[in-house]
Amino acid sequence: MKLTALLLLVVLFPTTVTAGSLICSGKVEQVAYHGNNKLMIKLSSMNKAVFFCDPGSDWRVTGEPNRVMSPDTCKAVFSIFLSARSTGETINRVHFDGDDVPKNCSSFESWKNVFIRYVNY
Repeated sequence: MKLTALLLLVVLFPTTVTAGSLICSGKVEQVAYHGNNKLMIKLSSMNKAVFFCDPGSDWRVTGEPNRVMSPDTCKAVFSIFLSARSTGETINRVHFDGDDVPKNCSSFESWKNVFIRYVNY
């Protein structure tokens, strides 16, 4: 009976978790604008810079369909990174989410899109 109920739950309510989630910290080594209208960030703990928003339109990434970064939020987060870069201060926490997020901060692949859920400067 318990096994049947469990199987029924799995069939009726399947769950798949594909998106990665990661917290990185460090000094801002690179903050950039790319010609495809995307902004990029690389912290000292990261091996590659990643795209994190578009200042002209809503930003979504695969694996996080319900999260959206607006253009205004994009510009505000970019300003936080610019401030940290210019002052040399450390960013305490950046929460990255999405299918392109690796298991650790030193394993990002080039030209990948991430969703930034939280920044603590």
